[in-house]
Amino acid sequence: MIGKERFREVMSHFASGVTVVTARDREERPVGLTVSAFTSVSLEPTLLLICVHAGADSHDAIIQRGTFAVNILSAHQGPLATRFAEGTPQERFQGLEVTDGPLGNPLIPDALAWLECRLREVWPGGDHSVILGEVHACEGRPGAPLLFFRGDLEGMAT
Repeated sequence: MIGKERFREVMSHFASGVTVVTARDREERPVGLTVSAFTSVSLEPTLLLICVHAGADSHDAIIQRGTFAVNILSAHQGPLATRFAEGTPQERFQGLEVTDGPLGNPLIPDALAWLECRLREVWPGGDHSVILGEVHACEGRPGAPLLFFRGDLEGMAT
């Protein structure tokens, strides 16, 4: 068996896009966290998959709400990715003028793209939950993505 540090180091060789997944809690407060485990699954129906640490402060709200948004960050949004990975839930949205998507989830300003989903299924995946969402609305714009590679955030040139 390999150790988690070795696994993490080897997996860091795979560049991934960086997203902020957002929802609203039972009191309608915005919640969100940085997620790099994200992929499209199916075109018909339109499905995507995210993996969220089961102990993350936004985990339960995303599942209980039954809807969420995936905000794909642009190259200049590294500080925002860090804020949503490290900050407290209250700090994460400070000073952000979010808009609500059609399903009522907060959308991150200046994101490269967003996809708003209804939760389809959730499976346990070790210390994470594997969350399948059906995309109900989405939008994208031109620009360069933010990438996570070898433990660092990097803006990719266009």
